[in-house]
Amino acid sequence: MLTLLELFRLLSSFTPKRQSLAKAPWDEYVEWAVPQGLAPLAAYNLEYRFAGGGAPERARDRLLGIYQGLMNDNVMKLVNFKRSVDSLEGRRVVLLGSASFAEELYPHIAFRPVAEIRLLMPPGDVQPMAGFLKNAEFKPAPAAPDEGLAPDLVVSDDRTAILLHGKLTGDAKLDAALLERARPAKVYGPSMHRLPHEDALLVQVLFAARAGFDVPFIEWVDVRELAFNIADAGLVKVRAAEWGVERALYAALQVVTRLFPDVTEAAAKLTPDLSLPVRKLLDVGVVDPVAVVGKKSTARPAEALRAMLTAS
Repeated sequence: MLTLLELFRLLSSFTPKRQSLAKAPWDEYVEWAVPQGLAPLAAYNLEYRFAGGGAPERARDRLLGIYQGLMNDNVMKLVNFKRSVDSLEGRRVVLLGSASFAEELYPHIAFRPVAEIRLLMPPGDVQPMAGFLKNAEFKPAPAAPDEGLAPDLVVSDDRTAILLHGKLTGDAKLDAALLERARPAKVYGPSMHRLPHEDALLVQVLFAARAGFDVPFIEWVDVRELAFNIADAGLVKVRAAEWGVERALYAALQVVTRLFPDVTEAAAKLTPDLSLPVRKLLDVGVVDPVAVVGKKSTARPAEALRAMLTAS
């Protein structure tokens, strides 16, 4: 009989090994996986990799319904976004997070939910960008009250929220360098860019740390795939130190290693060299409570430990 952890690993893999899934905790998995953003990828694996795998119809129907709905939703959001920014010229805007990952890291755009679209730009471009997006019916909207790393502005057309960031690391020079290293994302027009994987990993870790690592588990799949795709591990370590996120990077890599043992080798190359007492403190205070499959919500680490995540 498969455990919940084993079922999670199989259904969140991009290359799962086919086997019977009849004896698995389906009710527990579905109720937990849906709010974690894992349902679309799980549904695809279950239907097309495992041919149903012996799972009960109720589980298959619910997961497949979410997959089909999300595929349409993601396509609608990203096509509408492309239309909204395609004519923007002479700016440098970077697409962050799920909107970039869905088509760059994942085998299919439907596998990664895109709840909102995050953009990074120079601080002086935030207001002009909001004004430009008014042409596509995007109007100012409130930010989510639990936003870990709050955007400067949020605009929405009542279907899609776009979060506009003019700063990320807390250091203007580091943010400017981040923007400069971004690569063109020509599919979205001449002004749109993406981060190289080394920077994308650190930005993802930074967002997770500011949220106290209380994030949906699909974000740990993001971190796993970024870790697999890093070309220069040394750069990640150097920049983690510059940004003051070495502890957050260590904790994030330990979480994904616990969840996905196949990433252990790749994660080890990226792991900062922290002292044993700091590692133990992070393991007990952050990694242990976060890397638990099946919990309905993650208790955020104590305030002192959360502060540790974003300070070296």
